[in-house]
Amino acid sequence: MEEKKEIGEVALRVSDEEGGGDPKKKINNEEEAAAKDKSYSSGSKTRKRVASLDAFRGLTIVLMILVDDAGGAYERIDHSPWNGCTLADFVMPFFLFIVGVAIALALKRISQVPAAIRKIIIRTLKLLFWGIILQGGYSHAPDDLSYGVDMKKIRWFGILQRIALVYLLVALVEVLTTKIRPSKITDAPWALFVAYRWQWIFGFVSFVIYMVTTFSVYVPDWSFVYHAEGDINDGKRFFVKCGVRGHLGPACNAVGYVDRSVWGLNHLYSQPVWIRSKACTHSSPNVGPLREDAAPWCLAPFEPEGLLSSVSAILSGTIGVHYGHVLIHVKDHSERLKHWLVMGIALLTCGFTLHFSNGNTLFSLCQIVRVEVKNKAIPLNKQLYSFSYVCVTAGAAGLVLSAFYAMIDVWGLRAPFLWLEWIGMNAMLVFVMAAQGIFPAFVNGWYYETPNNSLVHWIQKHVFVRVWHSQRLGTLLYVIFAEILFWAVVAGILHKLGIYWKL
Repeated sequence: MEEKKEIGEVALRVSDEEGGGDPKKKINNEEEAAAKDKSYSSGSKTRKRVASLDAFRGLTIVLMILVDDAGGAYERIDHSPWNGCTLADFVMPFFLFIVGVAIALALKRISQVPAAIRKIIIRTLKLLFWGIILQGGYSHAPDDLSYGVDMKKIRWFGILQRIALVYLLVALVEVLTTKIRPSKITDAPWALFVAYRWQWIFGFVSFVIYMVTTFSVYVPDWSFVYHAEGDINDGKRFFVKCGVRGHLGPACNAVGYVDRSVWGLNHLYSQPVWIRSKACTHSSPNVGPLREDAAPWCLAPFEPEGLLSSVSAILSGTIGVHYGHVLIHVKDHSERLKHWLVMGIALLTCGFTLHFSNGNTLFSLCQIVRVEVKNKAIPLNKQLYSFSYVCVTAGAAGLVLSAFYAMIDVWGLRAPFLWLEWIGMNAMLVFVMAAQGIFPAFVNGWYYETPNNSLVHWIQKHVFVRVWHSQRLGTLLYVIFAEILFWAVVAGILHKLGIYWKL
């Protein structure tokens, strides 16, 4: 697998890229394309990078840090309690979209299929390993300095685990279909879709599996025991009445049922965001005390990165792969942007149409399995990873990539976004150290008298909160300056030193 080929070659004509034409002419074209597409390079002499993609990746990491660490103070940027889409809800699909684009670029030329498959499997295992360590319950960073997890309660799925699954399947399809790709791709409007039809067929199969399971599986009544030491409800068993098909509410959806059946209740995320929904608290969408008449499922576990929802998430990676194919085969800047923008707008239109339309049409299509569909046809929902959510977030990702590409690669406005590029080039490092709190946990380990009296707590309290006389504003400014800006500087220094953490 020739991963070290220069990405600048994507500006070449397809006939030259696939090996046709005069060799001398091909060399001249490559030199001309390399000079024309310097904006792709991140400065490395051995391997060119797509600057706009690095900036997009960096932006996604920044959004994750912002919503994770400031979302508690500003709940409206945190994940939506159920239906709807907030700033935090764009982070996961943006990651998967970027993974898809990167797969297309990295695997555009494959010399040895077995070697490529071996690399894909090894990278997948690395992602799974770090996912279990960071989000399976072993790490309690940043505030809890202890480590370890009860294997009876380990969380098997999480952010990196979902990325690993999508990466594995989408990359394998890309590799295994390499020998049946056409040598040339015409200028016809649907040529790219036809040339990479197996990728779209796989995405469609994933969509069908998700939709059929979601709307046809019978969800029976279920119960759970709530565990929270010191809580008034600790040890209490709650009963949830379901007995339905095709339900898209929090309690009785097929997504949660599949995870409860496959993983078991003890291995699911124990603090789902639906605790902030109107059925659970009068403070919704903010955190607040439970209502006296709160629904029995309010304290139940739910896996937001579950198995069935991850099947739907494959579509985010598939759409990203298509954007990567456009970058490889379409040689003109304006044509690339036209293709990306049209598809992005179409996806947004489809997603919002599904969200805001009623369910009467869908209901008529589901009579054969006696599905009950009420209100919205398919609402935007990150927890379920609904099809409308896939469309809206993938469309938004396409528009954001287009904007970065236009500003950085076309107009040459690279300097204002260098800090995002630096973070994007060391995304794994910043994700682990900042977003997962490993570095703050290390600093917190050096405290005076009590764990709450560490340098991190002192800076947050005295430099930000007390100066601005506001816990909310102080928290936001701490996240912006002491986390995001700090790691942008660190990533920039590491870039200058040529140090990167790669899986």
